[in-house]
Amino acid sequence: MTDTLADEVGAFVPGPRLDIPGAADGPLAGLDFAAKDLFDVAGHPTTYGNPDWARTHPPAGGTAPCVSALLQAGARLRGKTKTVELAYGLTGENVWHGTPLNPAAPGRFPGGSSCGSAAAVAAGLVDFALGSDTAGSVRVPASYCGLYGIRPSWGAVSLAGARGLAPSFDTAGWFARDAGTLARVGEALLPEGGPGALGPLLRPASAWTNALPETAEALAPALRALERLLGPALPVEVAPEGLPTLYEHARCAIAEEVWATLGDWIEATRPAFGPGVAERFAAARAMDPADAAAGRAFRRAFAARMRALLAGGAVLAFPTAPGPAPLLSATPAEQNAARENTMGVTALSGLAGLCEVTLPAGRVEGAPVGLSLLAAPGRDRVVLTLAAALAKEIGPRA
Repeated sequence: MTDTLADEVGAFVPGPRLDIPGAADGPLAGLDFAAKDLFDVAGHPTTYGNPDWARTHPPAGGTAPCVSALLQAGARLRGKTKTVELAYGLTGENVWHGTPLNPAAPGRFPGGSSCGSAAAVAAGLVDFALGSDTAGSVRVPASYCGLYGIRPSWGAVSLAGARGLAPSFDTAGWFARDAGTLARVGEALLPEGGPGALGPLLRPASAWTNALPETAEALAPALRALERLLGPALPVEVAPEGLPTLYEHARCAIAEEVWATLGDWIEATRPAFGPGVAERFAAARAMDPADAAAGRAFRRAFAARMRALLAGGAVLAFPTAPGPAPLLSATPAEQNAARENTMGVTALSGLAGLCEVTLPAGRVEGAPVGLSLLAAPGRDRVVLTLAAALAKEIGPRA
């Protein structure tokens, strides 16, 4: 990693950069990684993307277990990466620390909230990076930056020592430039074992029709390659209510948890927030309890539906996001529209606690778009194996 390139990409939190060697031996020896700045590292501040958070919290007293596991596996920690303020956003913008470059599409946002982690991996500054995913914050930047990314089954990877947003949705995920590295990290972080082979392949209609036509077209060859591995894709409708309904219920359930998690600190500190962030927290504070309760009730029913559908090993394949990353010139209204359309799709796994891997599988207007593979909880390792097989089948596409 060169300091000049790191400065150009802007992936790391401003200030002195961490450099902590891993164990001399281990399955990840020789690999460098970065961690989103909501994971604690003993003796160092966790800024959570906001200067008032950094000001009101002491340096971490311990290291997050998932960071420790990577160090013990031999990987070297090369820095903390930028996040959207308090991880509450999907574009990757941060007015205090600066918005990282999207190395795969420099005129577009990198995606958030794990923006710095995605940018660092996409630029080749590290081999892999930790992020967190509540409503798409690993999957979306992975798609936008042409990376492999995973949102594990909820609870599969410890979030002790990590700042929370909506705890019953939060997961610890990671990025890599190749499927093999993504799986190697999984060997260090994921529980042992898990159910066996995947199949049949399912094609959720609403997730494909929600995508831009050019996105669906760009991903069609990858879907055909996946069919060669798993057999013909069977059309299904997993969200007859419509993805906007999923988005709305997820939004309300998440907002209730966001305010329960962070509201006390916001009320006591009155922090300064960048554009759009204050509005999101104000909406969380004002969430109607009846709407939040409806979101929780819908979530229970939807999770039961999805887990029954996928229990035998079925895997869903669909566009990770409706289109490529929004342009840096996109208006707030355009950014919000992209966010809503995207969260309807990311809610498929978020509401049900499922595992989802995204891989770069096409380009639209010169920018990457990803294909997601989604399966039942606990099948993380076999989905990573499937992603590696598909990557080999399709070759580089993004």
